[in-house]
Amino acid sequence: QTFGKKKSALAVAFCKKGKGSIKVNGFALNMLQPYHIRDKLLEPFLLLDTTDKLNIDARIFVKGGGLISRIYAIRQALAKSILLYHLKCFICI
Repeated sequence: QTFGKKKSALAVAFCKKGKGSIKVNGFALNMLQPYHIRDKLLEPFLLLDTTDKLNIDARIFVKGGGLISRIYAIRQALAKSILLYHLKCFICI
C-alpha cells in the first residue's frame, strides 16, 4: 500500500500478483475519460517489460483535488506501488 499526493488530491495504490487489471475507484482503466489521460497513468508501466505488466493487478483509490491533480497523484502512487512490489518479489527469491 503506497500513496501519492498532488496538491489536495490523495491516491492510495495496492499492487499484487494477478492478471494485469488496473482499477481506479472500482472502475477499469479503459473507462477513464478523457482517453488521452490514460497514457499519463500508464507511464510507470512503460518503464517495465510488457511481461511484467501482465502479472500485476493494481487497485487505486483517489479523492480530492481536480482532474489533473488526481492523475498525477495516481501516477505517483502507482509508480511507488510497482517499485515496492518488485522489491518484495526480488527479496523473496
